[in-house]
Amino acid sequence: MSAIGHYLESEGIATAAISLVREHTEVMQPPRALWVPFPLGRPLGVAHHADFQRRVLRALLSLFERASGPVLEDFPEDAPADVLNEADHAQGEACPVFFGSQTSLSNASTAAQLQAEIAALAPWQALAARRRGASAFGLSGLAPSALANTLVTLAAASTTTASDWQRVKLAVDDLRTYYEEAAAAQPAPLPPAELEQWFYRQTAVGALLRDLRSVGMAHADAPVRLIAERMLIPRRLL
Repeated sequence: MSAIGHYLESEGIATAAISLVREHTEVMQPPRALWVPFPLGRPLGVAHHADFQRRVLRALLSLFERASGPVLEDFPEDAPADVLNEADHAQGEACPVFFGSQTSLSNASTAAQLQAEIAALAPWQALAARRRGASAFGLSGLAPSALANTLVTLAAASTTTASDWQRVKLAVDDLRTYYEEAAAAQPAPLPPAELEQWFYRQTAVGALLRDLRSVGMAHADAPVRLIAERMLIPRRLL
């Protein structure tokens, strides 16, 4: 969209785009872009919520008030729960993935807990990909274990720079896709709001993201604090 936007602008046609990966937009510098804190594949945040979608679109259209760019603004709201889809799947009450004995994992390192989760999820995520004939996981180009190690290393590092944090949003979204695809293959899958709660509050990766957010919020660099505040955990789950 950035290349197309620049081309259309050169022909006198104003453009604006929604950004799901802020780091990419910062590099591509489209004429006008609205970054939204939503999962990949959901540029308007959530289905079945016209009022919220209109707010996103109004924020996007307001960028046309800017005569020139590049302009990159942040949408200030998290997406609400998908209430209708949640009602359609109200039968999903159990945890979608069994990770074995939580007691045995509690004394393990964060990295070991993550690798145990990822290994338990692997056959379910593969099953989901076979059923659908495709997988949305893989945009980062890294395997799940490598994504987990990247986040663990960043959280434990004594010093970090802004560049170290630039790929965090894509890594988190990709790892969340892996977890959610695996969970969807389970019997009685959770509705979206409960699935989100499970990912951020009941898994080792969710605990790691909370630690990572605390580290980032205490960072001396403002860009790192912005990433930690807006790109790791939805504000409604803090």
